[in-house]
Amino acid sequence: MIIVRSTLRALGVTLMASALITGPVVLPAAATAASGQSSKILRIGVTQEVDSLNPFISITRTGTDILRANFDYLTVYSQDDYSVEPSLAESWTTSDDKLTWTFKIRKGVKWSDGKPVTAKDPAFTFNKMLQDETARTANGSYIAQFASVKATDDYTLVIKTKVPQSTMLAIDVPIVPEHVWSKVTDFGAEPQFPMVGSGPFYVTEFKEAQFTKMKANPNYWRGKSKVDEVHFIYYRNSDAAVTALQSGQVDLVNRLTSTQFDALKGLPNVATNNAQNRRFNEIVINPGAAANDGTPIGNGNPALKDVKLRQAIAQSIDSKTLVDKVWGGYASEAAGYIPPAFKDYAWSPGDKKRTFDLDAANKALDAAGYKKGPDGIRTDKQGKPLNLRLLAHAESVVDENAGPFIKGWLKEIGLNITIEPVSDTQVNEATTRGEFDLAFSGWNANPDPDYVLSLQTCANRPNAQGKGGTPDSFFCDKTYDDLYKKQLSELDPAKRADIVKQMQARLYDQAPLVILGYDNALEAYNKDAFEGFPLQPNKGVIMNQQGYWGYYGATPKGEGPVPHFGEGGQNTASGEGTTQAAAEDTGSNTGLILGIIGGVVVILLVGGLLLARSRRKTADDRE
Repeated sequence: MIIVRSTLRALGVTLMASALITGPVVLPAAATAASGQSSKILRIGVTQEVDSLNPFISITRTGTDILRANFDYLTVYSQDDYSVEPSLAESWTTSDDKLTWTFKIRKGVKWSDGKPVTAKDPAFTFNKMLQDETARTANGSYIAQFASVKATDDYTLVIKTKVPQSTMLAIDVPIVPEHVWSKVTDFGAEPQFPMVGSGPFYVTEFKEAQFTKMKANPNYWRGKSKVDEVHFIYYRNSDAAVTALQSGQVDLVNRLTSTQFDALKGLPNVATNNAQNRRFNEIVINPGAAANDGTPIGNGNPALKDVKLRQAIAQSIDSKTLVDKVWGGYASEAAGYIPPAFKDYAWSPGDKKRTFDLDAANKALDAAGYKKGPDGIRTDKQGKPLNLRLLAHAESVVDENAGPFIKGWLKEIGLNITIEPVSDTQVNEATTRGEFDLAFSGWNANPDPDYVLSLQTCANRPNAQGKGGTPDSFFCDKTYDDLYKKQLSELDPAKRADIVKQMQARLYDQAPLVILGYDNALEAYNKDAFEGFPLQPNKGVIMNQQGYWGYYGATPKGEGPVPHFGEGGQNTASGEGTTQAAAEDTGSNTGLILGIIGGVVVILLVGGLLLARSRRKTADDRE
């Protein structure tokens, strides 16, 4: 019997968002369609709306997850350790000056409509991004230093860059079919369905805030998947998604609360996975929003331009309490901007850490001239009360539980916080227009830090229409920008890592954002319907991978073993990398490590940072 208990919400108490299970749960073998058809369907419950399925502008966690399965990339991140492997590009060389890169495109690859994939497709994709500001919205930083892109023949792609670029093997840009997208006139519009792709699946149907349906690509160059369809089904919150898992309406869910996870992990029909995540959670502080030409936009409180006020806010937020009370211990405490999963780039403030200290924050604000009124609320330099808005996502467990803590702490230092829980759309529109003071945010990152670092640059601010860039906090700082350009051109991994850490130190000092913590990925699936899923990296995650291994290798019950994609992405059928893996040390993974021998680039370990911010509907995080 299943008894679903209402969500309990109380100040200072972790949200009890779960089902109370009092007996064995019988889950139907949902890999088979409910209509009785023989199609094997993987049904995934998601709690984030898809912002867009246009690969040039979609940058949310869910949208990117779907597009990774629909479109292939020049290279792909390995299942085991995030090292780079060939994908559409089967090999590559670089010139001695590191300014010319020649990629050999794999022969025999076809789009889902049967037409051949050639070098003209990536050339079209990158050139469109160079020419069209809207086409740069999601991933413009990857091509910002490209001088030219040409297909010299059907299987040779030549990219010339203005400066040496450390991310050339981490270009996380979906390659689109020229024969389809050359007919598109508005690169900000939604695509037509079915959507032609070169990945293991292709989108056949999409209904906003309801579902996305994909079919297995019969022409996929690695071979057809074991499942015929993948359906991403939207639920307003994790309570509803867990109930759907329990009742057999879906087969796989993630973003579970600690209470839900603990309740599910003892069930005989459910397999759970607790893995170290690649995500950080944050509060962004509006330091004075402006468009990419420097024109001020929005209505952020001008007092937040003062770094001393931002630093006091940062000192008044206690990450340990949030880890314990909001994430139930399934998280780690805040440190630097790069998540601790990526050890070589992760940074900690060390002895410069702002320890949680309300008395010290109060003294700092006193010294900075922010006087308290008779009601205990401080005033700005013009004598106006410091009333600040905190934008929160109405259906986010993190926002709902962390919000009262943050409001209470900031009240202790004389700031009056109004929490504004609104829809994903409203949060995104307000933050894109700079119409916020404080806002909950967060990002999923991958091993190379370039992209997430680019989000804090002046150049990544949007135009007046909200296109052409993907900012996080609207931070714009010359010192930071100079360091960003330096790390982008630095090919020595140790030197580059040191620059990246300097950038994080600058962000920490200037406090345009406050890292709240790094939550684990808590996932569950119906093991009566599926043998399991490939994890990335080893003992890592099923969903929201840096690739498509989890969905491509989904193995219906009785069709095991679960594939393990070894060197070159080949299925070694080892059966390793299934679920119920605890979060643990995943080892060193410094991003672009290049050994150049005779002009040939030898990849030791690499990654690329793919982060995203939706332009229409974000939830509590982006890709």
